[in-house]
Amino acid sequence: MTTNINDQMVLIGGESGTGKSMSLANLKNQERVLYLNCEAGKRLPFKNKFLSKTITEPHQVYEAFDYVNGNKDYDTVVVDTITFLLDMYESQYIAGVPDGRAAWGEFAQYFKKLMQDYAAKSDKSVIFLAHTLTWYDEKSMQMKTSVPVKGALKNNGIEAYFSTVVSTKKVELTKLEPYHSDLLNITDTDKMLGYKHVFQTQLTKETVGDRIRSPIGMFSTAQTYIDNDAQLLLDHLKDYYS
Repeated sequence: MTTNINDQMVLIGGESGTGKSMSLANLKNQERVLYLNCEAGKRLPFKNKFLSKTITEPHQVYEAFDYVNGNKDYDTVVVDTITFLLDMYESQYIAGVPDGRAAWGEFAQYFKKLMQDYAAKSDKSVIFLAHTLTWYDEKSMQMKTSVPVKGALKNNGIEAYFSTVVSTKKVELTKLEPYHSDLLNITDTDKMLGYKHVFQTQLTKETVGDRIRSPIGMFSTAQTYIDNDAQLLLDHLKDYYS
């Protein structure tokens, strides 16, 4: 049993093109960030000084955490994306195996071990990026959005392993007018484009099917939408838990 709890662990989910990767651009001390690229070495859309490693085998992520935990040269670990990491595991360890049931059980254990034995016990800030999928749920008769995952993990969902889950959105400025806080800054570029890339931190009546979550009181109603800035989010978590 351990009393260690990583308060600096977040899941940033969203559809392609909504600003997941760009949210990392303002991370402080970039040379102290270990960036684990699980998407075949796809480059980030901005210049950076991250220590970037391309993951080609899922267990390399375990090794990366072992390397940085307790290592004073690093502050942050980024996994981009957990979606592609789990797809990688499926391709390498499940596809074509004789005993699929056993393989899917090992798949679930791989993810649980990553979360419980590595990320949750890490002494670093940990950011997981993830792709989301939106579908119509006939049972509840509403649109739902979540990180797609297969096997037994589908029951609870990946989001269940995080205290803080935010969603990247591309929102028209007119829809942001009711929300004013020091965490939301409308730039001249935003005004020119007429929209802004943001983190959505709380549910709204239009997004009740999303799996956004955070501890009670972490975000006010005015902070339902904030800048899509991972450093801003980590700083806010630090203030909340301190």
